[in-house]
Amino acid sequence: MYRKVTFTLAAAFAVIALTAIAAGAQNFPKVRELRMDRATPPQGTACIECHKQETPGIFADWAMSRHASAGITCLDCHQAQPGEGDITTSHEKYYSMGNLPMGEKQYYVPVASAVTPKDCSRCHPDEAKQYSKSKHANTLEIIWKIDPWLNGGMNSENERKTGCFYCHGTVLKMKDGSLDKDTWPNVGVGRLNMDGSLGSCTSCHTRHRFAVMEARKPETCGQCHLGPDHPQIEIYNESKHGDIYQAFKQEYNFNSAPGAWTPGVDYRAPTCASCHMSGSGNVATTHDVTERISWETQAPLTIRPSEFKPLPAATDWKVERDKMKNICSQCHGQAWIDDFYNQLDTSVKEYNEVYFKPAKKVLDELYAKGLLDKTKYFDEHLEVTFYELWHHEGRRARMGTAMMAPDYAWWHGFYECKHHYNQFMEEARHLIDTNTKAYRYPDFPNATGSTTRPEQIFGKK
Repeated sequence: MYRKVTFTLAAAFAVIALTAIAAGAQNFPKVRELRMDRATPPQGTACIECHKQETPGIFADWAMSRHASAGITCLDCHQAQPGEGDITTSHEKYYSMGNLPMGEKQYYVPVASAVTPKDCSRCHPDEAKQYSKSKHANTLEIIWKIDPWLNGGMNSENERKTGCFYCHGTVLKMKDGSLDKDTWPNVGVGRLNMDGSLGSCTSCHTRHRFAVMEARKPETCGQCHLGPDHPQIEIYNESKHGDIYQAFKQEYNFNSAPGAWTPGVDYRAPTCASCHMSGSGNVATTHDVTERISWETQAPLTIRPSEFKPLPAATDWKVERDKMKNICSQCHGQAWIDDFYNQLDTSVKEYNEVYFKPAKKVLDELYAKGLLDKTKYFDEHLEVTFYELWHHEGRRARMGTAMMAPDYAWWHGFYECKHHYNQFMEEARHLIDTNTKAYRYPDFPNATGSTTRPEQIFGKK
């Protein structure tokens, strides 16, 4: 049976009373003490008292959280049910007779180290449901469907774990009563948990503070959305939105209540969350970042989100564009908004028609004539060049336009597209004209990763 969380006003009254007393003792330092709610089970108290000594950083974070103020303890998130597959045995040693207060009879409480969206859904059902439909939650499946590094075994298991899976997520497993070191630690947004849920809420609301203010700041998104292939944080910082944020962020009210964060009141210019998740105008808050998107700019060929085969969005791009326009209209006039989308659509069309489609046509011809080999990806120069054309500068051009960053739209984007396109076409046409097979790298380093797709995601095939 799920644990019961008791909410009480006792803690609030205690704080009021202590404040009044402290006001009368003007010259005496106040002794700070976290007072446990009477409804907290003795096992929950024992957890807190132990972690106060063993991991004071964790305790301090929790003590400052809204969870603590609501009487939610370690057990409310970490307690497992007997027989569940993610129970850790490391806590058993802490449960011995006589450790509980008031002489309570001691018994073992099963604990899971990894807290999952399914656990969080007991108090946050809407957020968990929205998140489960998002590209964030399903990103591990997406990369296993489209990523040549994984499917071609072109990087090592550790390179994947410390790089790809750090953000995209691992497939969690247990080994000898603890989380398997090959899959842990990990808080990837698409992590596959042993209870079947996807993701980790602590990707954005880091434990054990779980602050909404953290998820509203662009630095949080910048943990994963950065670098040569999807530099959203760099693009944001270059944009007018980012410039205003850096100049005035000390005036932003990031602690506004969930669903009540208001442009012009709590912040001057939007952050990532303002546009993609937070409620504004007539648009409700969502934890599904797939919403409000009208182009799939991460794909090789730019398409509508519903046409993205690895994870077709169950949305109408026109409806979602209107949602985003409504967000924009909180600060911009209609002409500005319409003209912005016109230039985005033009950039998408030019990328698709001028750069990607002609290069893809030639790539297919090389494979058809046997001049490129499909056995391994990235072991031939043209494969790398084509990959970077769409995966690096092609994305930067589109994303730079979408977020109004001119340097990324041009110098890091279309400018680089032109050079990679010319290099690719020159070498490709030479191979076709001379009927010569492309040179293959004889020793591609550390290409030792498994090419077997995780059964937990795709099933046995």
